[in-house]
Amino acid sequence: MTPLSDRVVIIALIATVALVFALVFWTVRLHPSPDPQLQWREGPTRLQQGGSTI
Repeated sequence: MTPLSDRVVIIALIATVALVFALVFWTVRLHPSPDPQLQWREGPTRLQQGGSTI
């Protein structure tokens, strides 16, 4: 079996990286992230105000 030339290996690596990026972008485009859920802010705790927790 003859070894591959440097040019063939570099082209194969670039093609692999391009394929991975294409699959990632295609997946993101097909499944866009849903609207973010409403997140409630927590008020200051009693410990931060100097009170007790009891």
